[in-house]
Amino acid sequence: YLECGECIACRRGRTNCCPNLNVLGVHTDGGMREIISVPVGKLHKSASLSLDQLALVETLGIGHHAVSRAQIEPGEHVLVIGAGPIGLTVTAFAQEAQGHVSVMDVNAGRLAFAGEALGVEELIDANDDPADRIAQMTDGNGPTVVFDATGNPASMNAAFQYPAATGKLVIVGLAQTDVTFDDPQFHRRELTIYATRNSTGADFRRIIGLLEDGSVDVRSWITHRAGIDDMIDAFPTWIDPASGTVKAVVEVA
Repeated sequence: YLECGECIACRRGRTNCCPNLNVLGVHTDGGMREIISVPVGKLHKSASLSLDQLALVETLGIGHHAVSRAQIEPGEHVLVIGAGPIGLTVTAFAQEAQGHVSVMDVNAGRLAFAGEALGVEELIDANDDPADRIAQMTDGNGPTVVFDATGNPASMNAAFQYPAATGKLVIVGLAQTDVTFDDPQFHRRELTIYATRNSTGADFRRIIGLLEDGSVDVRSWITHRAGIDDMIDAFPTWIDPASGTVKAVVEVA
């Protein structure tokens, strides 16, 4: 994340919100080249993590930053909507913050992975009247923190109905359209809505520490691999939901 360092967001330490932000691999060429030059301040060192673990740090930064925005209190009920890679990162750090975490998705395979890899016990099939199930799990109150990590406009709109009175909704996924909600319900419950974007150097440093001390373990998240000569053929299979891909890596010998 290459920020300008001079705007109001950067001066306030919110470099992820820099209006001139250039993200490697998004706004400018990324890492698929022989030589890359980045500012030394963007390098985060670990003496003990494997390349697999280090490869996941940026992805983990999305969830870590989202959870830090929410300021979860130990024991409060947290609902994560979306069990894709970003939803899993949110789940991992919501658990690390000692939240009581439930995960909801339309994909049974992704729900199963959340249960197996992260030990989530409350898995909700979004195809089966989730509002009633959520109410039952929270004694009719609703979760006090809800994260939507789907990037799906219909899901994002529906997410406004789930938080408890005085609860928080964190929109993690991004949709290129409007998000709407019922204003009386929003005001009646006095909800707090958070946006969350990318992450910061502080997020990276804390994530590396949590991986090093074993507080967060994501080694099972890399489900697919390909060598440099095979990656072009592999890409289409990785983006097929039927493949069960959580995270894939390209290995350079």
